[in-house]
Amino acid sequence: MSRDEQLKQRWELVVNKLSNQFADGDTLDLDAIIYLIGVQELGQLDKTFKKDQKLDLMHIAICKLLTPYGYYSLEFVDADGWPHYRTIENLPHLKAGEQSVLMKEAIVNYFLEMEYIN
Repeated sequence: MSRDEQLKQRWELVVNKLSNQFADGDTLDLDAIIYLIGVQELGQLDKTFKKDQKLDLMHIAICKLLTPYGYYSLEFVDADGWPHYRTIENLPHLKAGEQSVLMKEAIVNYFLEMEYIN
């Protein structure tokens, strides 16, 4: 099986599992999954977030997802439990489709590492 085909199958598995668990079977999109990862990483699962906090959660998720690629590293966690990341290397200029593939790969790897999928 090609690497692209394996990524596609694993991505569909992640989307299906998360959609069934968090969206009553409605299909979650990439942004919704990134948001869920941000909430997971913050660890404040029972809290309601304001719009700007939701954007911050997505930023946390993106930093966490791209840390293994050498783009970010965790700098510290503040008194409220919010992680703060430092940019190690700027992201390369990617076309929209390339960005999507990078994020999907990073998300699949995140859930493999968490043993949510195998």
